[in-house]
Amino acid sequence: MSKKSKTLKTTGYTDDHAAAGLDTKFPEIETWPNQFQAYEILIDDPEFTSVCPKTGLPDFGRITIRYMPRERCMELKSLKEYLFTYRNLGIFQENIVNQILDDVVKATEPVWAKVVGDFRPRGGISTVVEAFHPRPKNSKGPQ
Repeated sequence: MSKKSKTLKTTGYTDDHAAAGLDTKFPEIETWPNQFQAYEILIDDPEFTSVCPKTGLPDFGRITIRYMPRERCMELKSLKEYLFTYRNLGIFQENIVNQILDDVVKATEPVWAKVVGDFRPRGGISTVVEAFHPRPKNSKGPQ
């Protein structure tokens, strides 16, 4: 094998790009006491924005949060303020969805939750990212 064929091609993304935004201090998602059992809540943010950590260009998308509350429900004004934090934050789309899921679970301890990020095309490619709670035990993906 030649030395040239061993060289990895990269797109210029670094580990710092991949971790960008994950150390951000996000506002607390406030909650209120749930009065009922066995129902689900769907929250839709059709105008979600963030920033690509490498290019600094804006990313546009739709975030949906679907969950079954246990003892606590999310207070929507505080959730809106939480989501606004991403507006000028350089962070990968995959990290956005997983960070939102982790923060929703931390705030509400739901029976289950699902966060979907449906991001608009850039350069002809769109991205849909889904994250679930509880997280699957088998993370090997489809077989």
